[in-house]
Amino acid sequence: MKYLIIRVIKQIKNDKRTLALILFAPLLVLTLLNFLLGDSNYTPKIAVYNVPAPIYNVLKSENAEIIDYDTNNDMTQYLKDSNADAVFYTDNTGVHIKMLESSSKSQIVMNRVQDAIKSINPSSNMDISYVYQTTGTSTFDTLSYVFLGILSFFFVFVVAGMSLVRERSSQTLERFLMSPIKRWQGVLGYTIGYGFFAVIQAILIVLYCNFVLGLHFGGSILLIVLTMMFMAVAAVAFGALVSIFANSEFQVVQFIPVVLIPQIFFSGLIPLDTMPYHLGNIAYITPIYYACTALKKVTIENSSFYGILPYLSALTAYIIILSVLNILALKKYRRI
Repeated sequence: MKYLIIRVIKQIKNDKRTLALILFAPLLVLTLLNFLLGDSNYTPKIAVYNVPAPIYNVLKSENAEIIDYDTNNDMTQYLKDSNADAVFYTDNTGVHIKMLESSSKSQIVMNRVQDAIKSINPSSNMDISYVYQTTGTSTFDTLSYVFLGILSFFFVFVVAGMSLVRERSSQTLERFLMSPIKRWQGVLGYTIGYGFFAVIQAILIVLYCNFVLGLHFGGSILLIVLTMMFMAVAAVAFGALVSIFANSEFQVVQFIPVVLIPQIFFSGLIPLDTMPYHLGNIAYITPIYYACTALKKVTIENSSFYGILPYLSALTAYIIILSVLNILALKKYRRI
């Protein structure tokens, strides 16, 4: 088994594209997400009319471009033509803000208007606080635990699944099974071999997010790395199981929409209790749920090791179950 582990490690080390996919592709995607979902310095364009002078003057001093709206224009068409991000006006029924759609730009407009109103009428200020407050306010900050979990799991799953299919297509797996090596030793050897790079990936991702992207975690970095290590090994075992039922690397890709993408919806991206028909209960049979929940406990709720122990235990159970299934599935190649 030791020679199998060494062989797998050498094979991946010499395959530059696979090595880049498992180690550096997640960093590239995380960097892109940081740019897309990080703090925005966008200056909104707000068209105004019939707005009290004090609010108008404050808006002028805000980080916003204020345009005097001509009421002869059709408001909907005016917004469709991108003349402004919003039309802000008052009448005898109250204060109105009309926008084309709900988006990140509309949220920026709302923030500017609310700040202006609060500066004029402090009594309208609403004290909003959170039990668990992230260090940043961007989408990337608040959903960082989801991105860490999904990206790590995805790339490890793909690499492990495709690599093991390649082992079969080149008949390397069959030659190993013809030797005295037992099925459990083969499964454990491949899991440790691919898991070695998965662990390196977990460490690299966490350090990159913390020191390069400036993502500050509420809890211990060591616990985050530990959680991602468990998740990475689970992804290797999951990819190995899928590879046994795939006859080509392309068939591994075909499994992604069936066994991987649905798990993303149960990672914390959507609150489970908001899902209809009790669909949120499906999360309890997916490894990504336990991994991302543990990451959330550490990164946002600053939980200790004992706080995430139930989720790490669930991931350990997943690894054991998937490994047993892999051992049983190898019977189709050799019975011992």
